[in-house]
Amino acid sequence: MPELTKNLRERRTIHWVFWGAAAAILIKIVFLFTHHIQEDAFITWRVAQNLLDYSVIGFNGDIKISASTTHLYVFLSYIYNVLFGKYNFIYPLLLTNTLLFTIGSYWLGKLLRLEVRRLGVFIFIFGILPASIKIGILGMEYGLLFFLEMAFLYFGLAKNRNWAKLVLPFLILFTRIDTLIFLGIAFIVQVIFTKKWDWKFMLGILIGVLSCIAFNYLYFNEIVNNTIVAKQNAYKILQNISFSQRINEFLYYFPHFGGMLKLPGANPIFWIILVFEIAAFIICIKHEKENTKKFLVILFGFGIVKTFVFLSQRSYFDWYYWVPQLCLFLPIILLLLRQKITKVSRWYWVSFSLFYLLPLIIFQAIHSIATGNGEWNYRRSIGLYLNSIEPDKSQWIFLEPAGYIPYFSGLKTIDEVGLVDKPIQKVIHDHPENFRYIIAKTRQPKYILAYMPLTQDNSEEGNFYKNHYILIKTFRINEHLSHPNPLIQKIYKLKPSGTDYNLYQKIQ
Repeated sequence: MPELTKNLRERRTIHWVFWGAAAAILIKIVFLFTHHIQEDAFITWRVAQNLLDYSVIGFNGDIKISASTTHLYVFLSYIYNVLFGKYNFIYPLLLTNTLLFTIGSYWLGKLLRLEVRRLGVFIFIFGILPASIKIGILGMEYGLLFFLEMAFLYFGLAKNRNWAKLVLPFLILFTRIDTLIFLGIAFIVQVIFTKKWDWKFMLGILIGVLSCIAFNYLYFNEIVNNTIVAKQNAYKILQNISFSQRINEFLYYFPHFGGMLKLPGANPIFWIILVFEIAAFIICIKHEKENTKKFLVILFGFGIVKTFVFLSQRSYFDWYYWVPQLCLFLPIILLLLRQKITKVSRWYWVSFSLFYLLPLIIFQAIHSIATGNGEWNYRRSIGLYLNSIEPDKSQWIFLEPAGYIPYFSGLKTIDEVGLVDKPIQKVIHDHPENFRYIIAKTRQPKYILAYMPLTQDNSEEGNFYKNHYILIKTFRINEHLSHPNPLIQKIYKLKPSGTDYNLYQKIQ
């Protein structure tokens, strides 16, 4: 009888996990209606469809190029294209990303040794933070990556399963090569806490690194992904600043990328929360059990190191910092969940919910509604327009960036960074001041989509465009800021997301 009572009690408490996960997923599903999907996700999905159409990992037909930073997510996107079709795969994939992240959150809660009721609360709170919402709905590879990283910590380090130590590092690195930072920190902390050299873990990392290098070299004839090389080449001109300027720039962007509230510059809220994060981490380290302490050190250390490394390299792309933001905030959630239920602890939760969690969700909703309009409604419409006027998909367009518009237009693409068209990287390197003109003159794409007018002056460059290209349409973001719902229209105008474009066509 006592055993039966215990089983019934466990079944009831497991419901907390289910409902916590279901509530977090439901909130993310609501966010799907904002159509906030990251530009770079469409680069990955175009690579997946290129693999489907040409049996080549590339972007423009049968030309091999690692235009996406993530090989494993390309293959997952390819599978979803096969299963659901080119026009229906996106939302099933976004829901899968959300589900994978939620499963990873469950494993993380188990690593923190949360009892079942508090585990359900943890999954819910952790799942509705802004970074978690973006991991689920923006279409990037971080849902898959978080799933694999937490699976590695849970099965590899907590359960000490050899298969996890050998296989999961390979899958993690094949998703993103910069996850070597995560694996490196996990390895160092594991050695410090166990005082043993984990040979199987080290072998797993070695297999993963060598496999990624071998794949890039044998398939693309390169060692480092083209996307990494292209960005280094294109942004090299930005590196010529003094050390003091770098420090000032770092301090300016640190609040923007290190915290979940996207306010760069003088953002006192970020610094206050950062103090709470560090204080909560110290308190947790003092009071948690040894195994829990180890995983906290791994995750918090990873959050700090990756944020500092990427900001120091001036990598100003929001998605690089989603998982680090969650890792840095993790001790605060854990500290709250460790409190006994008293009148004081209830006030902690009320304050946390009203003054932090709720404002963050509202902030993310405003951001997603505005950005969804600027990217899905506006930039996608440009791609659809090009698709309607140009039936010949072998024609080229020169533009930046290479996400929405190439994806929905179906045209072959030259981008201004060289992510999807490798030959222009040499032009950018040799002629950083006027590479756009040289590329237009030598490659002469049928379409050029430019931010600024190209035919206003009588210079050599201006005369070239006048003689060879004609302006056929302008696209203005101000024309896309209306909505029947007055509240949504206010959000559009409060945060207009998008860039004005001028579309030129080559004179035949």
